[in-house]
Amino acid sequence: MTVVSEKKIYPIVKWVGGKRQLMFELLKNMPKTYNRYFEPFIGGGALFFELQPQNCYISDMNEELINLYSVVRNNVYELIDTLNKHEISKEYFLKIRNLDRTKEYSKLSNIEKASRFIYLNRTCFNGMYRVNSQGQFNVPFGNYKNPRILDAENLINCSNLLKSTEICCADFSKILNKVQKGDFVYFDPPYVPLNETSCFTSYTKDGFDLDMQFRLKDVCDELDSAGVMFMLSNSDTKFINELYSNYGIKKVFASRAINANGNGRSKITEVLVRNYDD
Repeated sequence: MTVVSEKKIYPIVKWVGGKRQLMFELLKNMPKTYNRYFEPFIGGGALFFELQPQNCYISDMNEELINLYSVVRNNVYELIDTLNKHEISKEYFLKIRNLDRTKEYSKLSNIEKASRFIYLNRTCFNGMYRVNSQGQFNVPFGNYKNPRILDAENLINCSNLLKSTEICCADFSKILNKVQKGDFVYFDPPYVPLNETSCFTSYTKDGFDLDMQFRLKDVCDELDSAGVMFMLSNSDTKFINELYSNYGIKKVFASRAINANGNGRSKITEVLVRNYDD
């Protein structure tokens, strides 16, 4: 595996379920060697930015997120210019958030959409990404005193890394057309809810239900048959443990940060599923 840069690179956006707090476990449980790196639920990309792999593949079904990564790769300096123009106020936040409810949104350039994405991510409550059934962003204002909207040095470093990255807006199953024996895939899908009240599937307007979890298991089986290594993160539920019972399952501790009540952020177990040995 070749490293693009020795500089520390940080995720561009905050992401619910982000893996920075699990980084030690992820790195410890990765295969020692592999060819090409794939991450089809890129989200905030914590592991991707930690590894800094060359010639890798990242994808997601979130069109705005994929547009952001493409803009950072191709138009980072123009993006930096637009980020300098944002204001910190609830009134301005609501104006920018509500653009996708107007005809003006379709007139925004890809750079302006990426700038809006970063601004909303840095100023909304908990850095959540959630949309309603119409695909409209609906997270409230975070009321932070001094959110860091622009980190130009990090964006430039991310841009340099992404220049060797294939970026696609695609369903996770599309990797089957691209992977080869000896490649490595990391899956970080929307998690199976721990209970009925914790369901969080509004990551895209179409959600991610149990049928999708079964589809993902089928993809894992195909990868395994093709000699492709994979590691998958998910919640430590009976459903997941039974679904992946034919693979190695390791339980790891993580802090959930989606609960608005700080007392609800205690450590819980998650699972890492792998089809290879240490």
